[in-house]
Amino acid sequence: MTLGTLWTFNFIRLIFMFSFKRLFLSFKTASEGLIFVFRTEQNFRLQILFGFLAILFSYLFDLRTSERIIVILLIMIVLTMEILNTALEQFTDLLKPRLHHYVKTIKDIMAAAVFLTSIGALVVGIIIFWPHFITIVNDLR
Repeated sequence: MTLGTLWTFNFIRLIFMFSFKRLFLSFKTASEGLIFVFRTEQNFRLQILFGFLAILFSYLFDLRTSERIIVILLIMIVLTMEILNTALEQFTDLLKPRLHHYVKTIKDIMAAAVFLTSIGALVVGIIIFWPHFITIVNDLR
C-alpha cells in the first residue's frame, strides 16, 4: 500500500467516523448555555444590545471591512468573557456557595477581567467611530 493510498484510506475512514448526531448534540448544549447566560445575566443582555448597536453604527458610518472585523471581534471577546465569568461564578457557588471570602475574591477578579475587556473594547470603539462621528457632525453645520 502506497503512502497516498494509505492517506486516502485514513481520510475516508475519518469522514465516515463523523457523527451528525454528536455535532447536533454539541450545538444543542452550547445553545442551552447561551440561553442560560442570556436569561440569568443582565450584563450579558446589555452587552448584546450594545454589540448590535455597534454593528448597526458600523454600517451607518460605512466603516471599512477591517474596522468592522475589529468591532465584531471585540464584541465577541466581551461576550465570551462574560460567559466565562458566569461559568466561574456558577462553579464557585457549587464549591463554596458564598461562605468563603476566597469565593468573593475570585468573583471580583473575574468581574474585573470582564470590566477591563469592556473598557478596552470601548476605547477601541471610540478610536474607530470618532472620526466618522466628527465627519457627520461637521456635515450638519
